[in-house]
Amino acid sequence: MAAPIVRRNCVGVDVGGTWVRVAARRGQGRVTTIVTPADRDLTRLAPLLRAIWQRRRWRRRDIAALVVASRALWTRPERRALALTLRGLAQRVEVIADAQAALLGAIGDGPGALVLAGTGSIVVAHDGRGGWTRAGGLGPLVGDEGSGFWLGREWLRLLAGRGDLHTVLRFVHAPDAVGRIAALAPGVLARARRGDRAARAITGTGQARLAACVSDAVHALALKAPIHLSWAGSVLENPWYRSGLIRALARTGVRARWRAPAAPPVAAALRLATRLAR
Repeated sequence: MAAPIVRRNCVGVDVGGTWVRVAARRGQGRVTTIVTPADRDLTRLAPLLRAIWQRRRWRRRDIAALVVASRALWTRPERRALALTLRGLAQRVEVIADAQAALLGAIGDGPGALVLAGTGSIVVAHDGRGGWTRAGGLGPLVGDEGSGFWLGREWLRLLAGRGDLHTVLRFVHAPDAVGRIAALAPGVLARARRGDRAARAITGTGQARLAACVSDAVHALALKAPIHLSWAGSVLENPWYRSGLIRALARTGVRARWRAPAAPPVAAALRLATRLAR
């Protein structure tokens, strides 16, 4: 029996550190996409979305379902708290972690794992039956192994050891220190690719730590080999760094089948909203 066609709007939202992406569709119609700058304070997400609703002339009764994939949350209480602030926007509201949406967009609903490395990093895995786990993703103070921030921080540590405290302190005391330090990552990767030994040592350690997180996640769910794996985030868009990660994971003994992401996180959020509306 075919699934019923949803006649009202369904909306998926991907809340990243830099941009908020909104994808909306009515029935089987064309997908409308809206991109707007993000606010790092999630308490301001509801007003931001309400402003979009007003511009689109959407009312709560017009939106059958809203699924928001957000950074900076994972636990059920965190997701429920954010969903409560959004309940005036749609008939049904669900909140998931952005990394979960990234995995579902990248490899679909089946078992597998995703490595996300941008400013921060996390590995998420799904068993295809509703079971999820994660490794890493604990933020710049205690985690984010192999991420843009981690690579930049390790480069600054190297500079500090060489006596260049002026440069180090300029980044450490910057208003957006995490973002500024993460922005050093492309330069570290470029140096490593050109053969700089110190940069290669940093990137190699970062790749090994990301690989260890992948190994922990897939073993926690006892996923069967070969593991379907994909990636997300600006750092792993670098083919040289990604190739090193693939080799590092192979050295851990995990047999993987890597593939490029099939769809972005916002597309997965919209797909989930369509299901939620039925």
